[in-house]
Amino acid sequence: MPDLSWWEVLARLALAGALGGAVGFERELRDHEAGVRTHLLVALGSAAFTLVSAYGFRDFDYGRSTGFTLDPTRIAAQIVTGIGFLGAGAIIRQGISIRGLTTAATLWVVAAIGLASGAGYYSVAVLCTGLVLFALYPLRVVARRTVDVLRPDERRLLVELGAGGSAAEVLAALERHDVRVRKFEIEDAGDARVVDIDAVLPAVAAAAGVLDDVQKMDHVGRVEWQR
Repeated sequence: MPDLSWWEVLARLALAGALGGAVGFERELRDHEAGVRTHLLVALGSAAFTLVSAYGFRDFDYGRSTGFTLDPTRIAAQIVTGIGFLGAGAIIRQGISIRGLTTAATLWVVAAIGLASGAGYYSVAVLCTGLVLFALYPLRVVARRTVDVLRPDERRLLVELGAGGSAAEVLAALERHDVRVRKFEIEDAGDARVVDIDAVLPAVAAAAGVLDDVQKMDHVGRVEWQR
Protein backbone atom coordinates (compact mmCIF):
# COMPACT_ATOMS: atom_id res chain seq x y z
CA MET A 1 0.00 0.00 0.00
CA PRO A 2 1.52 3.41 -0.96
CA ASP A 3 2.67 5.75 1.78
CA LEU A 4 2.87 9.53 1.70
CA SER A 5 5.64 11.74 3.00
CA TRP A 6 4.89 14.54 5.42
CA TRP A 7 5.50 17.05 2.64
CA GLU A 8 3.01 15.38 0.33
CA VAL A 9 0.39 15.31 3.09
CA LEU A 10 1.07 18.98 3.86
CA ALA A 11 0.79 19.89 0.17
CA ARG A 12 -2.57 18.18 -0.20
CA LEU A 13 -3.99 19.73 2.96
CA ALA A 14 -2.62 23.17 2.07
CA LEU A 15 -4.11 22.99 -1.41
CA ALA A 16 -7.50 21.98 0.00
CA GLY A 17 -7.42 24.82 2.51
CA ALA A 18 -6.32 27.40 -0.06
CA LEU A 19 -8.96 26.44 -2.62
CA GLY A 20 -11.73 26.20 -0.02
CA GLY A 21 -10.66 29.53 1.44
CA ALA A 22 -10.78 31.15 -2.01
CA VAL A 23 -14.43 30.15 -2.39
CA GLY A 24 -15.18 31.27 1.16
CA PHE A 25 -13.53 34.64 0.52
CA GLU A 26 -16.03 35.34 -2.26
CA ARG A 27 -18.91 34.43 0.08
CA GLU A 28 -17.53 36.66 2.83
CA LEU A 29 -17.23 39.60 0.43
CA ARG A 30 -21.01 39.33 0.00
CA ASP A 31 -21.62 39.16 3.77
CA HIS A 32 -22.88 35.60 3.81
CA GLU A 33 -22.98 33.56 7.00
CA ALA A 34 -20.37 31.00 5.90
CA GLY A 35 -17.12 32.74 4.97
CA VAL A 36 -13.41 32.02 4.62
CA ARG A 37 -12.96 29.99 7.80
CA THR A 38 -16.03 27.82 7.31
CA HIS A 39 -15.24 26.93 3.71
CA LEU A 40 -11.56 26.42 4.50
CA LEU A 41 -12.36 24.05 7.37
CA VAL A 42 -14.87 22.07 5.28
CA ALA A 43 -12.31 21.58 2.50
CA LEU A 44 -9.54 20.80 4.98
CA GLY A 45 -11.69 18.29 6.86
CA SER A 46 -12.72 16.55 3.65
CA ALA A 47 -9.09 16.27 2.57
CA ALA A 48 -8.09 14.89 5.99
CA PHE A 49 -10.89 12.30 5.93
CA THR A 50 -9.82 11.24 2.46
CA LEU A 51 -6.17 10.91 3.47
CA VAL A 52 -7.06 8.88 6.55
CA SER A 53 -9.40 6.68 4.55
CA ALA A 54 -6.83 5.97 1.84
CA TYR A 55 -3.54 5.93 3.77
CA GLY A 56 -4.31 5.76 7.48
CA PHE A 57 -4.61 1.99 7.85
CA ARG A 58 -1.39 0.80 6.21
CA ASP A 59 -0.34 -1.23 9.29
CA PHE A 60 -3.25 -3.66 8.86
CA ASP A 61 -2.83 -6.90 6.97
CA TYR A 62 -5.14 -6.79 3.96
CA GLY A 63 -6.22 -9.64 1.74
CA ARG A 64 -8.87 -12.20 1.08
CA SER A 65 -7.08 -14.70 3.29
CA THR A 66 -7.48 -12.48 6.35
CA GLY A 67 -11.01 -11.46 5.47
CA PHE A 68 -10.07 -7.80 5.84
CA THR A 69 -10.04 -5.69 2.69
CA LEU A 70 -9.45 -2.01 2.19
CA ASP A 71 -12.09 0.29 0.67
CA PRO A 72 -10.80 3.90 0.71
CA THR A 73 -14.10 5.17 -0.63
CA ARG A 74 -16.12 4.32 2.50
CA ILE A 75 -15.12 7.29 4.63
CA ALA A 76 -15.04 9.60 1.60
CA ALA A 77 -18.59 8.57 0.73
CA GLN A 78 -19.81 9.70 4.15
CA ILE A 79 -18.45 13.21 3.49
CA VAL A 80 -21.10 13.68 0.83
CA THR A 81 -23.84 12.75 3.28
CA GLY A 82 -22.43 14.55 6.30
CA ILE A 83 -21.87 17.87 4.59
CA GLY A 84 -25.62 18.09 3.96
CA PHE A 85 -26.22 18.81 7.65
CA LEU A 86 -23.78 21.72 7.61
CA GLY A 87 -25.29 23.06 4.39
CA ALA A 88 -28.76 22.94 5.92
CA GLY A 89 -27.56 25.22 8.69
CA ALA A 90 -26.62 27.88 6.14
CA ILE A 91 -30.17 28.06 4.74
CA ILE A 92 -32.23 30.76 6.44
CA ARG A 93 -35.91 31.51 6.02
CA GLN A 94 -36.91 35.17 6.25
CA GLY A 95 -40.65 35.64 5.97
CA ILE A 96 -41.68 33.97 2.73
CA SER A 97 -38.20 34.20 1.22
CA ILE A 98 -35.30 31.77 1.62
CA ARG A 99 -31.62 32.73 1.76
CA GLY A 100 -28.43 30.70 1.85
CA LEU A 101 -29.07 28.12 -0.87
CA THR A 102 -26.01 29.21 -2.85
CA THR A 103 -23.84 29.21 0.27
CA ALA A 104 -25.06 25.71 1.12
CA ALA A 105 -24.12 24.64 -2.41
CA THR A 106 -20.63 26.15 -2.06
CA LEU A 107 -20.10 24.24 1.19
CA TRP A 108 -21.08 21.07 -0.60
CA VAL A 109 -18.75 21.72 -3.52
CA VAL A 110 -15.74 22.72 -1.38
CA ALA A 111 -16.13 19.36 0.34
CA ALA A 112 -15.67 17.79 -3.11
CA ILE A 113 -12.66 20.06 -3.71
CA GLY A 114 -11.13 18.93 -0.42
CA LEU A 115 -11.81 15.30 -1.26
CA ALA A 116 -10.10 15.69 -4.65
CA SER A 117 -7.12 17.42 -3.03
CA GLY A 118 -6.79 14.71 -0.41
CA ALA A 119 -6.89 12.02 -3.09
CA GLY A 120 -4.17 13.79 -5.06
CA TYR A 121 -6.45 14.63 -7.96
CA TYR A 122 -5.09 18.18 -8.19
CA SER A 123 -6.41 19.00 -11.65
CA VAL A 124 -10.00 18.33 -10.56
CA ALA A 125 -9.57 20.40 -7.38
CA VAL A 126 -8.10 23.43 -9.18
CA LEU A 127 -10.46 23.34 -12.17
CA CYS A 128 -13.50 22.87 -9.94
CA THR A 129 -12.48 25.88 -7.82
CA GLY A 130 -12.08 28.00 -10.94
CA LEU A 131 -15.51 27.00 -12.22
CA VAL A 132 -17.10 27.69 -8.82
CA LEU A 133 -15.63 31.19 -8.67
CA PHE A 134 -16.77 31.80 -12.24
CA ALA A 135 -20.30 30.69 -11.33
CA LEU A 136 -20.41 32.86 -8.21
CA TYR A 137 -19.53 36.15 -9.88
CA PRO A 138 -19.15 36.42 -13.69
CA LEU A 139 -21.92 33.94 -14.43
CA ARG A 140 -24.12 35.59 -11.79
CA VAL A 141 -23.75 38.97 -13.51
CA VAL A 142 -24.49 37.55 -16.96
CA ALA A 143 -27.47 35.56 -15.69
CA ARG A 144 -28.95 38.54 -13.86
CA ARG A 145 -28.68 40.78 -16.91
CA THR A 146 -30.24 38.12 -19.12
CA VAL A 147 -33.06 37.48 -16.68
CA ASP A 148 -33.71 41.21 -16.29
CA VAL A 149 -34.34 41.41 -20.02
CA LEU A 150 -36.63 38.38 -20.15
CA ARG A 151 -38.64 38.59 -16.94
CA PRO A 152 -41.22 41.23 -15.93
CA ASP A 153 -40.13 44.45 -14.25
CA GLU A 154 -39.36 43.68 -10.59
CA ARG A 155 -38.84 46.44 -8.08
CA ARG A 156 -38.82 47.11 -4.36
CA LEU A 157 -41.28 49.58 -2.87
CA LEU A 158 -40.46 51.31 0.42
CA VAL A 159 -43.24 53.21 2.19
CA GLU A 160 -42.81 55.01 5.51
CA LEU A 161 -46.05 55.10 7.49
CA GLY A 162 -46.71 57.43 10.38
CA ALA A 163 -49.02 56.78 13.31
CA GLY A 164 -52.42 55.74 11.99
CA GLY A 165 -51.11 54.75 8.58
CA SER A 166 -52.45 51.52 7.12
CA ALA A 167 -50.43 49.02 5.10
CA ALA A 168 -53.71 47.63 3.75
CA GLU A 169 -54.24 50.84 1.77
CA VAL A 170 -50.79 50.45 0.19
CA LEU A 171 -51.64 46.89 -0.86
CA ALA A 172 -54.96 48.07 -2.25
CA ALA A 173 -53.15 50.65 -4.39
CA LEU A 174 -50.86 47.95 -5.77
CA GLU A 175 -53.85 45.76 -6.57
CA ARG A 176 -55.57 48.58 -8.47
CA HIS A 177 -52.56 48.83 -10.76
CA ASP A 178 -52.31 45.02 -11.23
CA VAL A 179 -48.99 44.89 -9.38
CA ARG A 180 -48.15 41.41 -8.06
CA VAL A 181 -46.61 41.26 -4.57
CA ARG A 182 -43.81 38.73 -4.06
CA LYS A 183 -42.69 39.68 -0.55
CA PHE A 184 -44.30 41.90 2.10
CA GLU A 185 -42.63 42.96 5.35
CA ILE A 186 -43.32 45.64 7.98
CA GLU A 187 -40.54 46.92 10.23
CA ASP A 188 -40.88 49.28 13.17
CA ALA A 189 -38.70 52.41 12.92
CA GLY A 190 -39.28 54.42 16.07
CA ASP A 191 -42.68 56.14 15.90
CA ALA A 192 -43.12 55.11 12.27
CA ARG A 193 -43.30 51.84 10.36
CA VAL A 194 -41.55 50.96 7.10
CA VAL A 195 -43.40 48.77 4.60
CA ASP A 196 -41.00 46.80 2.39
CA ILE A 197 -42.59 45.20 -0.67
CA ASP A 198 -41.00 43.22 -3.53
CA ALA A 199 -43.36 43.65 -6.48
CA VAL A 200 -43.69 42.65 -10.13
CA LEU A 201 -44.99 45.47 -12.30
CA PRO A 202 -47.13 44.77 -15.38
CA ALA A 203 -45.70 47.89 -17.09
CA VAL A 204 -43.26 50.70 -16.35
CA ALA A 205 -46.14 53.21 -16.18
CA ALA A 206 -47.60 51.32 -13.21
CA ALA A 207 -44.71 52.45 -11.00
CA ALA A 208 -45.62 56.13 -11.39
CA GLY A 209 -49.31 55.39 -10.83
CA VAL A 210 -48.62 53.54 -7.58
CA LEU A 211 -46.43 56.39 -6.31
CA ASP A 212 -49.15 58.94 -7.02
CA ASP A 213 -51.80 56.90 -5.23
CA VAL A 214 -49.67 56.13 -2.18
CA GLN A 215 -48.43 59.70 -1.78
CA LYS A 216 -52.03 60.92 -1.60
CA MET A 217 -52.76 58.70 1.40
CA ASP A 218 -52.87 60.05 4.93
CA HIS A 219 -49.98 59.39 7.32
CA VAL A 220 -47.60 58.46 4.49
CA GLY A 221 -44.07 59.88 4.58
CA ARG A 222 -41.32 58.73 2.28
CA VAL A 223 -42.28 56.62 -0.76
CA GLU A 224 -39.79 55.29 -3.27
CA TRP A 225 -39.13 52.52 -5.74
CA GLN A 226 -35.78 50.72 -5.70
CA ARG A 227 -34.30 48.33 -8.23
